[in-house]
Parts: sequence; structure tokens; C-alpha cells
Amino acid sequence: MRKRRNLVSNLLRISSTPPKSQRGRKLGKAPGTVTYLGSREGVVTKVTSLVYDQDDLVKSTVDAMASLSNPPAQGKTQWINVTGLSDEPRMVEIGNASGMSSLVVEDIVNTEGRPKVDEYEDYIFIVLKMLNPNGEGKILKEHIAIVLRPGQVFLYQEVEADVFDGIRNRIEQHSGRIRTRGADYLFFALIDAIVDHYFLVLDALSAQLDSLEIEVYRDPHPDTLYRIQQLRKDVVKIRGWMAPVRELVTRLIETESPLISKDTRIFLRDIHDHTIEINETLHIQREMAFGLMEIYMSNVSNKMNEVMKVLTIMASIFIPLTFLAGIYGMNFRHMPELEWEYGYYGVLGLMLLIFIVMIIYFKKKGWL
Repeated sequence: MRKRRNLVSNLLRISSTPPKSQRGRKLGKAPGTVTYLGSREGVVTKVTSLVYDQDDLVKSTVDAMASLSNPPAQGKTQWINVTGLSDEPRMVEIGNASGMSSLVVEDIVNTEGRPKVDEYEDYIFIVLKMLNPNGEGKILKEHIAIVLRPGQVFLYQEVEADVFDGIRNRIEQHSGRIRTRGADYLFFALIDAIVDHYFLVLDALSAQLDSLEIEVYRDPHPDTLYRIQQLRKDVVKIRGWMAPVRELVTRLIETESPLISKDTRIFLRDIHDHTIEINETLHIQREMAFGLMEIYMSNVSNKMNEVMKVLTIMASIFIPLTFLAGIYGMNFRHMPELEWEYGYYGVLGLMLLIFIVMIIYFKKKGWL
């Protein structure tokens, strides 16, 4: 079941995105060269192991890389969690010890890579983007790679903070079905946790869109325009990270690999339904984000029209008054009414009468 949070913020921010693309670091290097492209350099690489079955649970830290190539005993599942991807020699060592292709290790540390799935003879490799709202209007984005092998699941992540605490708790507390199923179910559970948190991101986007829409209608100002532009960029980025997951899950369902059982494919179909909903919601939010700009410009234009309307009415009222003042301001000696004792008050009265008549006329026309 998906859990949702009420995330309303002044500005949705996506963190951990490098200020500049790091792809230039790969230029000229041979395919399979391991080059970390992320922004979390200096994180110490840590490898932990969680081996479990229906009866036993063993947690440990992996020091000997050679042990990674040994599958757990029959009936047991091993979750190997690798944290910290910036140590390139260490990542090569882990990849060699676990028997992975150099191209796979390259994709593991390529944090700018697109979500995808690759099938090999004895393992399945996927890349995802983990998006985790922190409740403060900030979305933590992280590159995640998962490898499914017989009896083993390798999870690669940049930092320890993640969205998998629920899975760890279910394993430790022996709740649910996870302890009674194999590595393919753990593989599914990790993907499901990532996809479930996508809904939290969509909730945050919806809240921000609703807030901006109200602001655009009630009191649009230059800062509103800036926030709309930022939101549009965020929606485009998030769509690029989420949308490919639908294709990824479809390939996992349709794969002929014996690593994914028939029962697990049923659960993967549930994720597929979620990805369809995510893509539909993203499409709607993208249209809304781009439509906010048009609404903003329209409302600003309407406000300007209201101002021009008021100015036009004022000008229309003062034009005849200015005409009268101009006539009686001429310096001709022989002008009618100049010698009249009440001429000054008469002209003022005429001006007041014209003013009142025009006000009444504008009100009848509905212009005031």
C-alpha cells in the first residue's frame, strides 16, 4: 500500500544535482571505464550483508571481496548493500569480485544515466532514480543500481539515507511474506519502495501547483513568475527520472529470465499499474505547470487592462473640463461672460455638472 504525506512548500527544490554536467569526464575514455559522475565524492564505500530465510537472519559487514561471488546456502536470500560510489578502484574491485561486466560497473557509478534494465546470462541489472521528499519542500535525488543474481540482490547507492527502512523492518521483524520468498521478491520490494515514494513527490508537486495557481489568480507578482519557471524545470526533470520506469518494469514482466518467478511477476504487474498512474499524473502536472505561465500572463494583462480602463475613464472626464478651462483661459479682451459677475462660479458649476453627468453615464454603461 502506498503511504502519502501532505507536503506543502513555498518552493520545491531538488537536491544533490551537480551544478554542471559531469559527462565531460568520460570523454575520450574507453567503454567500460569506471568514472564516477556524481556530486557525493568522498563518501567511504561500505559493503554490508543481510542473509535471511524463514528462520534465521544474519547481518554483517563484508571485508573480503571474494565472498561476494559465493551465493548463500540453498533456501537463503542475501541482500548486499554497497554504499558510496565515488571510490572508483573500490567499485572495480567489487564488480570483479561479484562477476559483473565492466560495462555494468560503469553504469553503476554513472549517476547521470537514464533509468534502464539490462539482462545478462546469470543476472539482471537495473538503474533507477530514488526521489525522497524530506518534508521541508526538498526532494533528495539519488542514483540507485540493483543487481539480481541467484539468491542474491546487490543494492548500490551513493549515501546511506534511503527509502528502504520499511523493507529492513519487515525482514528484521519477520512481518509480511518477504522472509518466505526468494531474492526475486526482495528485488521487487526494493523497486516497489522507490516507486511508492514517487507518489510522495507527485503529492508535493500537486500541492505546489495548487498553491501557485491560487497565487496567480489572487495576487500575481514577479516572484510568482520565477517560482513558476522553477516548478516547470522541476517537473521536466522529475518526468525524465520517473517516466522510463514504466518501460523498465514492463521488460521485467516480459523477461524470460528464470531469475524472476511467475509469482513475483504478479507483484511486478502491480508496480506497472502504479507507473501508469505516475505517468498520467506527470503528464497532467506538466500541462498544468506550462499552463500556469499562460494564466499568469493573462492575469497580469487583465490587471493592466483594469488600470488602463480607470485611466481612460479619468481622461474622458477631464477632457471636456480641460476644454472649458482652455477656452476661458484665453487672453482675448472681448469674450462673452468675462465681464459677468458670476462667470467664474458659472463655469465651475458647468464643469461640476459635466462631471456628474459623465459619471452617471459611465455607471449606466457598466464601465464603473
